[in-house]
Amino acid sequence: MTSPVAPSTGNELGTFLRSRRAALDPHRAGLPDDGRLRRVPGLRREELAQLAHVSVDYIVRLEQGRTRRVSRPVLDALAGALRLAPDERDYLFTVADVAPAAPARRPGRAEVAPRLRQLLDTMPDVPAMVLNRRTDVLAWNRGISALLTDFGALRPAERNLIRLTFLDEAFRSLYADWPRSARECVAVLRMEAGRNPHDSALSTLVGELSVRDPDFRTWWAGHEVRGPRQLAKTYHHPVAGTLTLDVQQFSVDTHPDQQLVAYTAEPGSPSHEALGFLLRWSARIPD
Repeated sequence: MTSPVAPSTGNELGTFLRSRRAALDPHRAGLPDDGRLRRVPGLRREELAQLAHVSVDYIVRLEQGRTRRVSRPVLDALAGALRLAPDERDYLFTVADVAPAAPARRPGRAEVAPRLRQLLDTMPDVPAMVLNRRTDVLAWNRGISALLTDFGALRPAERNLIRLTFLDEAFRSLYADWPRSARECVAVLRMEAGRNPHDSALSTLVGELSVRDPDFRTWWAGHEVRGPRQLAKTYHHPVAGTLTLDVQQFSVDTHPDQQLVAYTAEPGSPSHEALGFLLRWSARIPD
């Protein structure tokens, strides 16, 4: 059996630098072809050192975890040399020791404010739910149950969007493009692991998924990261057919570890009509 993969290896900075170095095409980095055979993909250490204007020995020490304290100018240089996207750059600064370590964040409280639950119940035309940063589903309305799954029928430990995405066949079959959505899930979870490496529940989730799903294991090792953003997802629903929905995410001021997630469709579109049909259908089903 494959052993669980923990969210943090103790040298997350070095592991992340190696992964981004291996993923970068030398031509994209502006390096000419020197005619030498490349035994591994991506940039060589000496090439990254050249682009970032640091020594090769310094790159080696960073990747091996023998140097932890990194200045902001050096991180900026590394981010530029590696062509990091904004989310990747944020992650680089998160896992690097550039300032006194912030105190470990307490796991988000599982309770949802009564007024937030009331808001969910007064949104009959909008499938919505409340998630924590691990994507545990803390509260939901009838619409989101009709769209995704009956969360009330699941054990609390099973009410996690990423877990369902990888381990529940019915949930998985909803996605029109499952690989893309699943990789986005892994990237979001990897970002959260960097921000809060001491979250034991997150470590347990990553360990379980790493053991039970080879795709998760591969993508987790790829170190792709992504923060929350507005996006659209297409579902093949067994009742409503194909729907393309905008996913809106709102922070909860009173509970910083929680967010309200709502699904909407463009007015007048076929997806809007299909969503309306689904919500009317679900309203006829007794609780």
